[in-house]
Amino acid sequence: MPVGDVATLLDRLGSGAVLGVDFPVGIPRTYASLYAQGVDFSQFIARLPPDFLAVCATLDELGPTRPFYPARGVKGMTRDSHAATLGLGDRRGLSRLCDRATAERPAGAPVFWTLGANQSGKAAISAWRDLLIPNLHRIALWPFAGRLADLTGGDRTVIAETYPAEALRQLGLKLLGSKRRHADRLAFSRALLARLGTMATPALTEAALAGFGADAAGEDRLDCVLGVLCLIAVLDGDRPDFVPDDPWVRNWEGWVLGQTALPV
Repeated sequence: MPVGDVATLLDRLGSGAVLGVDFPVGIPRTYASLYAQGVDFSQFIARLPPDFLAVCATLDELGPTRPFYPARGVKGMTRDSHAATLGLGDRRGLSRLCDRATAERPAGAPVFWTLGANQSGKAAISAWRDLLIPNLHRIALWPFAGRLADLTGGDRTVIAETYPAEALRQLGLKLLGSKRRHADRLAFSRALLARLGTMATPALTEAALAGFGADAAGEDRLDCVLGVLCLIAVLDGDRPDFVPDDPWVRNWEGWVLGQTALPV
């Protein structure tokens, strides 16, 4: 669902809004322990070097101040080599705790990886650059700023990370096949509408029954609805505002809203 001009998004939402986002809000502890400046992720992104968000084309360009990679597919490119070049060990060093697979859902993509369908690096670059950094004075990033219940009701917009695959599990829903396929989204529509109940407006009902459209953005529209439902469930108290009692998670890595399962 297009948000329009990102520069005016917070103004259009109004003060005190709570926004669920499907992009990484945090960095892996392996990177933070070696290179991060400041006391937490919020301070870290406020001090990013000018080229930090530029994607590296080769391993030779990689470094602490330019960790995003790769700009395109090249022979011999792997997540292991990405991690090793940054001094993070193997590919596990690229992932936050909340990115890792649990017994209930597969792993998410690591923050700094930018290639292929299973990547979140490009979303992080765009969102940090266009939404978070220009508005740090008027937003509260969960969980770094505190519990969700304590952050709501103020003047700042609260931003919390959601993850569609995690939201599906939290909502007790199962989508057979792939949400990238229109036919599978169509088959899922009745279960989704049953979960929405009275929250389903006529326009949303129509969109769901149409599989959120046959175009490539249909998956994104479905993800938006799943993220909103996840956010509502936590705000209503149907899901816990859980964050592991781990200083790396609370200060640097962040967490996925509503997630209670720890990595396997």
